[in-house]
Amino acid sequence: MFTLAQLVSFVAVAEELHFTRAAARLRMTQPPLSRQIQLLEHELGVQLLDRTNRTVRLTPAGRAFLNEARTILRQSEEATLAAKQVSAGRAGAIAVGFTAAAAYSALGPLLAVARSVMACTEIVLREKVTRDQLEAITEGSLDLGMIRPSSTGPDLETRPAIREGLIAAVPRDHPLATGDGPLPMRAFDGQDVLMYSPVEARYFHELLVSIFRAAQIAPRFTQYLSQVHSLLAMVNAGWGVAFVPEAAAQMRFSGIAFRSLELADPTPVELHLVWRRVNDNPALHALLRHL
Repeated sequence: MFTLAQLVSFVAVAEELHFTRAAARLRMTQPPLSRQIQLLEHELGVQLLDRTNRTVRLTPAGRAFLNEARTILRQSEEATLAAKQVSAGRAGAIAVGFTAAAAYSALGPLLAVARSVMACTEIVLREKVTRDQLEAITEGSLDLGMIRPSSTGPDLETRPAIREGLIAAVPRDHPLATGDGPLPMRAFDGQDVLMYSPVEARYFHELLVSIFRAAQIAPRFTQYLSQVHSLLAMVNAGWGVAFVPEAAAQMRFSGIAFRSLELADPTPVELHLVWRRVNDNPALHALLRHL
């Protein structure tokens, strides 16, 4: 089988139609160049060049082979470049998991960074709750997760991404829907509240329980749901009040008023990045450096 070095030699001679100029172009002497052409013709079993003491011409077989040789060399260069880009993290693919609420906060900036500095990298998005993201990262089907703080094993690495406020979503016909300034938590004592599931939405459930306990209030939990948009849909239907991340106010519902809250910690809601320590995807580590 012919080699890339033989193709490079042939293309140079075919384009220069002069062995001395072709040798100078390739920064080599003429005898090894002639030898490469002889080996190529022997391998193909055809004559590619007509040579005399004064002229070099392409044979019909040489003219046909020249186009194919150029194509092979171009594809070889493209393959080399692609491999180098993937190795450097400038190309390839990253599977990113995110919670529904993260789509309104940290996901946009992450995608903006990826587009600006890693334009050749494909971002594959997967919406999953925190628990399912952790399972997928451990299994290797996700490269990067955007999760609520959770206990993770020693094989996972985490990094805080953002902190944001907690706000109340109140039906517009509710007495707490109007007024000036932040609402004190005691205003929700005995109120109908749509609560997060203690299993599927454990982080938010435990966060609110701690806030209610600190405020010494006892709301009436009417439903337990796992997704922010589901809670807001129920608020919009008039089923009670919900407490959601501040970024969720971007979801517009005609029947909801969003009110700020008096809290000891003004930004209690956290979102973390998580990935597997042994993940060898160069694009993942390139993205993490830019983030």
